[in-house]
Amino acid sequence: MKQILVATDFSNSAANAMRYAMELAKVLHMEVCAIHAIHPTEGINNSTYNAIFIEDYYNNKRQALAQWVNKYKDDERFDNVKVTTLCDVGFLRAVITRYVKNHPVVLLVMGITGATGISGIVGSNTSMMVTKVKIPTLVIPLESQFAKFPIITLATDYETRLSAEDVNALNEMIKAFGSEKMRVLYVAENNDPEHLATGETKLKDLIKHTELEFNYIHSSNKLNGIMDFINTNETDLICLVKHHHNIVYRLFTRSTVNQIINKSVKAILVLHE
Repeated sequence: MKQILVATDFSNSAANAMRYAMELAKVLHMEVCAIHAIHPTEGINNSTYNAIFIEDYYNNKRQALAQWVNKYKDDERFDNVKVTTLCDVGFLRAVITRYVKNHPVVLLVMGITGATGISGIVGSNTSMMVTKVKIPTLVIPLESQFAKFPIITLATDYETRLSAEDVNALNEMIKAFGSEKMRVLYVAENNDPEHLATGETKLKDLIKHTELEFNYIHSSNKLNGIMDFINTNETDLICLVKHHHNIVYRLFTRSTVNQIINKSVKAILVLHE
């Protein structure tokens, strides 16, 4: 069965992401795997004594992870959601990459704290994962709550081409939620009518389970235009396509994203070419 992978460091933001993932798995009829990466030097600290008993330390971490997920497994609302755990030694990117390679993971979910503790866009681990790992990644701010009938907005420049895996993931979410409409927000400089018409047609061909509502930013500052749109139009899930050369991806290197998260408190779905 397809899986949702939740990266956890046992923090409040990770717990919120896990709750969100469980609700999502229930709707999508998927399994959930909670994964924790133990840093290669964690528990050793150059001590020979600690090195001898390191396996005990690893076992304690595995037990801690199992106990952490029990509150979700024991919740009767999630009786039909299968939950597994993996506590592995290595850097987070390597641990997740190994797991994804051998399991049917369709979505990675990671939590963030919001304004505090953010490095760059969403913290070093989350920023690294959305940059280096090509899997649809759902970033959940601490204040964000799951919506049964989410309003979805896709920000695009019509230049990038979504990967087949990401198109499938987005379509599955739209279909499962029964979303009657998805907003499309165009955020580029090229306003040639033929370019816009071609972009709209391509998206209609890709997204088949809902009506698309096309919106265009009329602002000299595209980033502020996105914020204005999000703040004035109800949105539960913002979809961004990761591509190093488009204006949407450049949000991930600017403080404006922090402002979007802090002001709108939305979930962000990062898709890939």
